[in-house]
Amino acid sequence: MTHYETLIPPASHWSLRVRRGTQITLTDLEGDANVGMVFYNPENLLERYNAPDTLKAQHTFKLTEGHCLYSDMGRVFASIIKDSVGWHETVSGNSHASHIEAKWGARDYQSDRNDWHQNGHDAMLVEMAKYGLTQADLTANLNLFSKVQTDAEGNMTLAQNNSPAGSHITLRFEMDTLVILHTCPHPLSQAEHYPRKPVKLLLEKAAPVAEDDFCKNSRPENQRGFANNDLYHFGLEA
Repeated sequence: MTHYETLIPPASHWSLRVRRGTQITLTDLEGDANVGMVFYNPENLLERYNAPDTLKAQHTFKLTEGHCLYSDMGRVFASIIKDSVGWHETVSGNSHASHIEAKWGARDYQSDRNDWHQNGHDAMLVEMAKYGLTQADLTANLNLFSKVQTDAEGNMTLAQNNSPAGSHITLRFEMDTLVILHTCPHPLSQAEHYPRKPVKLLLEKAAPVAEDDFCKNSRPENQRGFANNDLYHFGLEA
């Protein structure tokens, strides 16, 4: 198999142990999608994505091409090697059942089947349970394709039209990573109707990391993160 491609339906969830040296490209097919995503080390599930370290190590609030996504052990789970959007956020967390019900009303799968109103928190927990992970293991997540902005009082809102139809982002994985994601609405969404946005996922083999790699060299901190990965993989074949 040279690649794998699938459609992640709206209000759905997906997971896979992604191998080092592979890449995932996500495409927002209709525009204004949201992909909640978290990472875990499949060899040690206590190691997981760390949003604060990811932002402070790279002196940024937004995530885009050239940024690395860090674990809480100072290693790089993945690098953003391509991005047509320019702004993805990692501070707002997941939508909960209470958010969804307050905005669009409660609908459950038993009564409404595929027209139900799933929320990001529960979607993630369902997928995490497959690997023995529970709510106690849930960490701050990425919200790909979504941008948050603040006003003078510090109130956050979700920017509109941040991700046009066809927008895409590619993550290159620098270590084996358990990827868990959902396509549920962003917690700050003010859409009139429950958003149902599908996303295409493409899994491929990545090109080797070159010495002049943009992600690796965009910050001195990223060079140290890659050095931590090298030590972690010491003794293993490339």
